[in-house]
Amino acid sequence: MGLRSFFDRVEPNFTKGGRYEKYFPIYEMVESFLYTPRTVTTAAPHARSYIDMKRIMTYVVIATVPCLLVGLYNVGYQVNTAIETLGHSGWRAWIVETLGVGFNAGNPLANMFHGALYFFPIYITTLVAGGIFEVIFATVRKHEVNEGFLVTSMLYALILPPDVPLWQVALGIIFGVVIGKEVFGGTGKNFLNPALTGRAFLYFAYPAQMSGDTIWTPVDGFSGATSLAIAARDGYQEIVAQGTTWMDNFLGFVQGSMGEVSALAAMIGLGFLLITKIANWRLVVGCLGGMIVFSTLLNLIGSDTNPMFSMPWYWHFVTGGFAFGLAFMVTEPVSASHTNMGRYIYGALIGFMVVMIRVINPAFPEGMMLAILFGNVFAPLIDYFVVQANIRRRARRHA
Repeated sequence: MGLRSFFDRVEPNFTKGGRYEKYFPIYEMVESFLYTPRTVTTAAPHARSYIDMKRIMTYVVIATVPCLLVGLYNVGYQVNTAIETLGHSGWRAWIVETLGVGFNAGNPLANMFHGALYFFPIYITTLVAGGIFEVIFATVRKHEVNEGFLVTSMLYALILPPDVPLWQVALGIIFGVVIGKEVFGGTGKNFLNPALTGRAFLYFAYPAQMSGDTIWTPVDGFSGATSLAIAARDGYQEIVAQGTTWMDNFLGFVQGSMGEVSALAAMIGLGFLLITKIANWRLVVGCLGGMIVFSTLLNLIGSDTNPMFSMPWYWHFVTGGFAFGLAFMVTEPVSASHTNMGRYIYGALIGFMVVMIRVINPAFPEGMMLAILFGNVFAPLIDYFVVQANIRRRARRHA
């Protein structure tokens, strides 16, 4: 039902005499968010109404809010906790002192404020650098800039470590936008996730700044490892031995990228996307199934030399970026498979690959980013074989 029809039902003849047009900007905003108008489009990737893309991207951004809030708090908490022991320096510390916020890790507002001082410079740099290239391509191709970049910018900023240099932030998002999306025609035509493409570029181009123990809590003199790094070195039992429980990882009070630390926040966002039908549940089931089955198999096989073989699936779920990737990257509709059976296979492939990379690969304990990009590459091939299998089955049925 369109917004005009709704107002006509509430108040007869509302749309006559220009009353609707007089307040059109307000009503158009509400209509774009809540209703499906009769205006249609044939542009990719949606062909049912001109607001489909706007609504989908708006819902995804809303779904990331829990991850953002937990990320802000956790970054501030980790930094303030380290500062109590090691002291502080830098422009952020100067702002905190000048405003009298303080470095008390027990103060939620102080943690949120200090975390925001790390996140928003990264996010603003992402918007400016990536937005410039979005506008350039839109101008050359003579099409409008859509809301797709809003989601890309938010996801990209949330999967970065808090102390990443801003020039690397700009370089990574430019690479992700241009190579991951625009060279294929823009939003709806890309087969790679742009945010992950930019993050992967930074990891392989600048591994010293993108990996290691000191990047997760940006305080001079701090040294601490992520849960996955501890598990890869000494086994997942050592995570608990060092004072970090499974619940700490589930809630998000651990070292890690800014928005990936909380599995609970990611699941809240995923629940919202599933309820609004933005995310397809088959992708979620496939990914969880692939991860659970393969990690359980490795648990049964065991290894005397590789402690990651013993890591159970529920620890894989809460450590690293698995939950965040499952909620926002695996379910991304453009780069995932589009057939129902293909979605199960695509999700299972990613779940299998993330455990394979974490356990078998000795140099890279985190694997969700690479597993999803691997799945992106094979998604068209998976759909092709599923379609061909359906064609052959129907041909035999009607032979």
